[in-house]
Amino acid sequence: MHAVSLQAAYLDTAADQLCFSLDLTELPALAEREVSVGGLAVRLRLLGASHQVFAGPVRETVACLPEAVRGLPTTLTRRPAGWTYDFSAVTACLGPGEFSARVADALSRADEAEHSLCGVFPGSPEAVTAVVVEACDEGSRPGLAWRTWHSYPQDGHIVSTHSRLEAR
Repeated sequence: MHAVSLQAAYLDTAADQLCFSLDLTELPALAEREVSVGGLAVRLRLLGASHQVFAGPVRETVACLPEAVRGLPTTLTRRPAGWTYDFSAVTACLGPGEFSARVADALSRADEAEHSLCGVFPGSPEAVTAVVVEACDEGSRPGLAWRTWHSYPQDGHIVSTHSRLEAR
C-alpha cells in the first residue's frame, strides 16, 4: 500500500513524548485500514499522535497522550485469555544520511507489504508513521506480528516497535 498524505499537523514533537497503552478505545484517526491476517480482523489506525492497532484482544496505542506516563517499554509481555502478546520498542538517534535511509526502508517495507498503512505528515517527506502486519504461524499456533516506525526528522530519531500476538 502506498503512503497516504495525512492532512493534519504532526503532533509528536519528540520520540521521548510517546506513551504506550493497551487500554484505550479508538482515538480520532487520520487514516484507517481494516485487514484480515491469518483469519483475524486487524484494524490499523494512524493518529495525529502516532498509531493504534486493534487485533483480537489487543488494543495497542503508541502515541503522544496528554496526562499519560511518557516512555515506551523496552519489552513487555501480556497474556490475555487464550493469547500471548509481546511488545518491544527501540529508539535510534541517527545522522542525516542514515536517518533518510531508514525512513526510505520503512516506506519501502510498507509499500511492498500486503497489509500495511503508512502516512506522511505535512512539512517533511521524512515525517512518517508506518505499520506493517503479517501472519506468523508457528506450528499449530496461529498468530500475527506487526512492526511500526515513527520518524522525527527534526532531531533524527526513529522509534521502531515490534508486536507479536499468538494463540496459546
